Amino acid sequence: MVKVVKSTILDAPIDRAWEVLRDFNGHDRWHPAIADSQVERGRPSDCVGCVRRFHLIDGSLLRERLLSLSDINLAFSYCLLDTPVPLFNYVAHVRLLPVTDGDRTFWKWESSFSTRSGEEEQMATMVGEQIYQAGFEAIRTHLAEVA
Repeated sequence: MVKVVKSTILDAPIDRAWEVLRDFNGHDRWHPAIADSQVERGRPSDCVGCVRRFHLIDGSLLRERLLSLSDINLAFSYCLLDTPVPLFNYVAHVRLLPVTDGDRTFWKWESSFSTRSGEEEQMATMVGEQIYQAGFEAIRTHLAEVA
């Protein structure tokens, strides 16, 4: 089992960061890898069990299910249903915590998954850098633009 854990500090109040991140279908508005996204069957994007279907900028199709969403804990979890890359049993968790020094936000994004033998390091790097780190940087830009 591969585990990827990344975290960052956002120079934005936690309420603003949560407003963007809690929209399970909003990642196409801020993540540079996402071309378009929609929730299947017209369900609300904050409905546990909803499935988002989205395309990456390279045209690849992915589907993910929202497993949990907590406005009290400022956290959500999701899993991959369909993906063109060898990520099996992928489950991710996002959690925000307040940083009271400067009214900032601590963001932790982690996942665990399995992959083909010999591809563990490659897949961990891809998830950690191309998804999580790219997402951190994109959220910073997005929050600055909507401030």
